[in-house]
Amino acid sequence: MNPLAPEFLTTPLAHRGYHDAKAGRPENSLAAFEAAIVAGYGIELDVQLSSDGSAKVFHDYHLDRLTDEKGQLSSRTAAELRQIKLKNSTETIPTFSQALARIAGRAPLLVEIKDQDGVMGPNVGPLEKAVADALADYSGLVAVMSFNPHAVHEVARFLPNIPRGLTTSAFPVADWPLLPAKTRAHLRLIEDYQPLGASFISHHAGDLGSARVQELKSDGAAILCWTVLSQQAENTARKIADNITFEGYAAQLPGEKA
Repeated sequence: MNPLAPEFLTTPLAHRGYHDAKAGRPENSLAAFEAAIVAGYGIELDVQLSSDGSAKVFHDYHLDRLTDEKGQLSSRTAAELRQIKLKNSTETIPTFSQALARIAGRAPLLVEIKDQDGVMGPNVGPLEKAVADALADYSGLVAVMSFNPHAVHEVARFLPNIPRGLTTSAFPVADWPLLPAKTRAHLRLIEDYQPLGASFISHHAGDLGSARVQELKSDGAAILCWTVLSQQAENTARKIADNITFEGYAAQLPGEKA
């Protein structure tokens, strides 16, 4: 088990960067990452896989919400994706390597590997390898997580010395309609935490009171959470969570008074 660096427990993590679409810095853009660094925050970002095996920084599986293009991101090459502008900005979809070069160790970085299997199953590997290759020469503080335990297992294989964790929630059927009930029940219990050698979870902020989260915290797991949307919600989350992932407001920095 590789514990998180202390900065991951003290510096609020800007969800997909410190983004503000009206200010021309969309989520998961280089501008949003730079804004987080300037503001003193850490950064959480998402990675997906292009059709030719490049790790791209993007949350959704489809391009429609965040760009004027349509279709799956995974159907486009890295070169094609580099030309696609994010809505209401001059920013384009960055590669993970581009994001690392921009961040350059100036902020703690939490990387979420999006499930490529479709049902949190074992059809993983290429994205995790692409992430590992990009991180090979990176010297900044970084940790990697995923909802899919199989992806975290691959992270452990490719990046044995980097802290790894699970992104978790109560997995209600309304939010996860494509997951079989058995899979949702298994993931809800976070049973893979110890076997994976994880050192943290990032849990849904609305479910921090669950018995399993309390059990993991008592056993020494670092508890992060997602996604906090206000100072009031932050105050509530911090009663349990060691740190927050936030968006939509200016989170409290270490040493600041609420």
